[in-house]
Amino acid sequence: MTDTTYDTVNDHYSRLARETTSVHEANSEKVALSFGYSVEELSTIPDGANLGVSCGNPTALAALKEGETVVDLGSGAGFDVFLAARKVGSSGLAVGVDMSKDMLSRARANAEKSNITNVKFVESGITKIDLPSTTADCIISNCVINLVPANEKNLVFEEIFRVLKPGGRVAVSDILAKKQIPNDLLSNMSLYVGCISGASLMNEYSAYLKNAGFQGILIVDKNNDLNVYKENDLLLDVEGKKDSEAKAAKSSCCGSSNTDSAGAASFCGVRLPANSGAAKDIDFNEWVGSFNIYAVKP
Repeated sequence: MTDTTYDTVNDHYSRLARETTSVHEANSEKVALSFGYSVEELSTIPDGANLGVSCGNPTALAALKEGETVVDLGSGAGFDVFLAARKVGSSGLAVGVDMSKDMLSRARANAEKSNITNVKFVESGITKIDLPSTTADCIISNCVINLVPANEKNLVFEEIFRVLKPGGRVAVSDILAKKQIPNDLLSNMSLYVGCISGASLMNEYSAYLKNAGFQGILIVDKNNDLNVYKENDLLLDVEGKKDSEAKAAKSSCCGSSNTDSAGAASFCGVRLPANSGAAKDIDFNEWVGSFNIYAVKP
């Protein structure tokens, strides 16, 4: 199950990396602005770095300083890495970690075309991060940890603790469940990729951090409207077809839904069965929210 989960997630976001184009930039910008990025911040990043899959602005939460080393887990096309690189300056380093070769290729191309030199990108999962211990001043992540299977989420926080220097901090934007998600949704792999059924409850997230050794834990619901994802106009390959054949399958990190003639919905670009409990008018805000998470390694 775990291997299948990672394969499904990797396939979905790899397609995002390959298929997102400038046509979708307006909606990607709208998503980013709704989650706390400024127009000025968005103007500084390379074209094609913002794929419209954010659920917060962890670079703002992190309060990055000149000369620091910051690591972004699930860095995608480099959106937050490039913002972090500006904050830590030429004497600092921003490191992106991602398991998708397509995302890494896009991120490296973005860095090269923009001549951004204080960044690097590492191919790695986030349950076993391919970085030395005690190397980062800060670790950030944006709408990614919720995609790790529940039985391995503790490994992510243990790895974050390992890679951070003493006194280092973790600043994460993530999707958390507001209430217990019913079993029929929990067992639906399409909803898992859509960031619904994989979302942890707040007390579970807090326990992961405490058990890993973190102190000063702060978890805050930002009360953002997650239905903004429904305005993402990216057409994705839903069932192995080309973009042009995926008629109305909109997608984002945390989902949009459509319903076909047979009553089956698509969520986060993945087809759902008609009895899955997801419909085109599903209110994402009922089940999950966008949270800021902050903690310190003593």
